[in-house]
Amino acid sequence: MKYFTNIIGNVEIKISTFEKNDTCELHFFIKTIEQRNPTAQFEEVIDGLKSYLEESNIAKNSVVFSRFFVSDAANQEASLLSLADKALDAFDGCAVSVVQQPPLCTNNKVVLWAYAIHSKGSDKIVNKEVDENHLILRRKGYEHVWTTQLSTDNGATDSYSQTQNIFENYTKYLAAKGHSLERNCLRTWLFVKDIDFNYGGVVTARSELFTTHGMTPETHFISSTGIEGRHISPNVNVLMDAYSVLGVEQDQIKFLTAPDHLNPTHEYGVTFERGTSVDYGDRRHVFISGTASIDSKGKILHVEDVAKQVERVGENISALLADADSSTDDIAQMVIYLRDLSDTDAITPYLDQHYGKIPKIVVHAPVCRPGWLIEIECMAIQSSQHPQFENF
Repeated sequence: MKYFTNIIGNVEIKISTFEKNDTCELHFFIKTIEQRNPTAQFEEVIDGLKSYLEESNIAKNSVVFSRFFVSDAANQEASLLSLADKALDAFDGCAVSVVQQPPLCTNNKVVLWAYAIHSKGSDKIVNKEVDENHLILRRKGYEHVWTTQLSTDNGATDSYSQTQNIFENYTKYLAAKGHSLERNCLRTWLFVKDIDFNYGGVVTARSELFTTHGMTPETHFISSTGIEGRHISPNVNVLMDAYSVLGVEQDQIKFLTAPDHLNPTHEYGVTFERGTSVDYGDRRHVFISGTASIDSKGKILHVEDVAKQVERVGENISALLADADSSTDDIAQMVIYLRDLSDTDAITPYLDQHYGKIPKIVVHAPVCRPGWLIEIECMAIQSSQHPQFENF
């Protein structure tokens, strides 16, 4: 993994790249340097990424996924309503996610995370299609589907019914495409408004639906982050993003456990995998779920001490990566969720020391369990050889 920083005008771009067999994966975190109004910041981060791609001779349609972390969706609504169209136009179609999780960095109303796949060989043109909330990318025998901004459309207001409706609609969509939730969905993000109140409904609805699809402690769940996050509409209590891949066989997938460090999630009543790795012919992708300061019995460690909690989180992430024969050297991007914004200075030294070069963002987003002061998720990419599988 290579890391570097690029400054273009008023925009700072943190970048990771992994390249093999003429296919380069890039993760970007983009923010403005000097303060601007929200509309100007939204435009600058998009234009900054466009400029970087042009300068680097990377096709703009290489961008397949984007997430905008915004500070105040209600007051930024006018700008946000046109944001998806601007991003779709700028990158010839891409998945666009927008969530209110205020970035904890000076002057920033918005930070953009973007993911691009740049092919230098004969398949340089990216074969992708936008289908409402879904971006479909077809390459090398695989069909990758990034889904964003799923919310309820059935008039329900409670988190249980909204979650139930979201998963039902997503499952129907996957089935229509020849996918299934249990075989093909590798990662979900559940953004929950007022998580201390609404998370219980999310947990129950997800567990019930997973059971109907044969996902139990004896089979498997899906890697996930359940975290505070808000939609533009005040009526939306639950918002979901997801990623699935058609063409991946079960022997390409491993569910990560690190049992010496973390317990199975079902032991404290929730249903998600700690992490998932996916093998392709030439590389391995690793998805680490939102990870907290917890031990192998499910006990919260270092109550009220965020500096110690971030150390334990880092230890747990390293253990999960090791279960995929990976390490922190392979991390491509990272999102840090902080419950109390006043704790920012307490975690910064650890993040700088251990993850200094990695593109990342710290956002204000309470974790799903009050005792957890911090939660971290990440993605990693490593070189591997699996000739029995198609390359990525």
